[in-house]
Amino acid sequence: MDNIRLLLVAVIQDQDLDAAAKALQEIGASSTYLSSSGGFLGRRNAMLLVGLPVEKEEAALAALHDACRQRIEYMTLPLEGSPMPMPAPVPVTVGGATVFALPVERFEQI
Repeated sequence: MDNIRLLLVAVIQDQDLDAAAKALQEIGASSTYLSSSGGFLGRRNAMLLVGLPVEKEEAALAALHDACRQRIEYMTLPLEGSPMPMPAPVPVTVGGATVFALPVERFEQI
């Protein structure tokens, strides 16, 4: 692919990595991933780097949308004002993808 003019940086949950990489591969987009961890929940994430021609941007975003699902998970937090630190499970929405699209001025494969 020598017509790369766009770099997508997608932060996804680690459990969605295989499905996202497969979905991107099906549209002809290769990706590289880096492991990371989230700050809020401390969960494992993956950061996908996807180089694309501009005309494949919408297809890549649709592929990530289909592969990366949001989920409800429960965190245990102490109740404020309670004399006893009894945990109360709180629903938190996690997952999906956070995607940044960056223009590429120059691309070389050496």
